[in-house]
Amino acid sequence: MGTDLPALLRSLRVWDAKTTTLPAFDPDTAPPTPLVLFTGWFADAVAAGQPEPHTMSLATVDEAGEPDARIVMLHGADAGGWSFASHATSRKGRALAAHPSAALVFYWPVLGRQVRLRGPVTAAPAEESQADLHARSTGALAAALTGRQSAELPSLDELRRVSEAAWQRARENPAEPSPTWTLYRLRPRTVEFFQGDPDRRHVRLEYRSTEFGWRRELLWP
Repeated sequence: MGTDLPALLRSLRVWDAKTTTLPAFDPDTAPPTPLVLFTGWFADAVAAGQPEPHTMSLATVDEAGEPDARIVMLHGADAGGWSFASHATSRKGRALAAHPSAALVFYWPVLGRQVRLRGPVTAAPAEESQADLHARSTGALAAALTGRQSAELPSLDELRRVSEAAWQRARENPAEPSPTWTLYRLRPRTVEFFQGDPDRRHVRLEYRSTEFGWRRELLWP
């Protein structure tokens, strides 16, 4: 028999007290720039034991104007923006070439928090992209050397054959380049911090970039 999806959904709860702590958040004490608050919230998520806090949803619009989303890994965040990487020839790479803007979402359920960012995306120079790749693990390099991301795959045997060859190349030459590997930076125009509240009076603080700096405002939950 099939799974009763409606019943399964009704059995689930959000922010179970056994696994989640909802800290108080006073937006009046928030710092003037979103990067400082993000860094603090990220550190809080790590300290709270949030699995894979550096993963995030990346939403783009492709060449045909269709939306798409996937999970990627944060490579860094600084005054230049929030960075992630992929092949320029992948679906996300082609989408960003056609429409160079995107949205990011971090979700840390152990604290009932999420962070949402929207803004233009730029590609880093090739030298910086390759340095990002070679600072990662042998497995990451092997995956990049396997290439063909998002292309049609004839079979898993073909993937195994190409991957094994890429692993060997990565071990033998840890500095081998992957020409299409690209480091992207999203420079946010808006950054929203969401803090869940047990009484559903969730706090939403949005930073909006203006010509005079960052403006902060509260949003209805």
